[in-house]
Amino acid sequence: MTPITALPDDIQTALGGRDVIVFDGVCVLCSGFFRFVLSHDTHRRFSFVLAQSSFGSKLYAALGLPTDEFDTNLVIVDGRIYQRGNAFAHAMHALGWPWKILYPLRFIPNVIKDPAYYLIARNRYRLFGRHDTCLMPDAEVTSRFLAEGWVQDRSGGGE
Repeated sequence: MTPITALPDDIQTALGGRDVIVFDGVCVLCSGFFRFVLSHDTHRRFSFVLAQSSFGSKLYAALGLPTDEFDTNLVIVDGRIYQRGNAFAHAMHALGWPWKILYPLRFIPNVIKDPAYYLIARNRYRLFGRHDTCLMPDAEVTSRFLAEGWVQDRSGGGE
């Protein structure tokens, strides 16, 4: 867990105190997680950022994460940045009942949780597939994104 106060001021300002999910927009599994949260976030608590956007890349770089492979999901809740399995647990807790029943997953030791996460993350395209383009949201969903647009190709170059 990293506090957002550890991030550069411009990133903190852009986050604006929001709870945020940063996800790989071409990964079928990651996009499925985004759609799940979107459909169950009845209080509209979360905003979203594509990892492939310039803001997503800047956030990854500020956290010392690779900006060419987005195999670490990020969830920001209450001013704290969570990664990997802990990110999932905190997102479920933030959604409320019945999803917060999954929150105890955060207690699985990292020596078990992280290798399992990385095994799936490294093989996510092979196991779950890959979109040729990121999903094109309607205006309401687009309004929940912090970054400046949607990636249009797999390379992460077109916004």
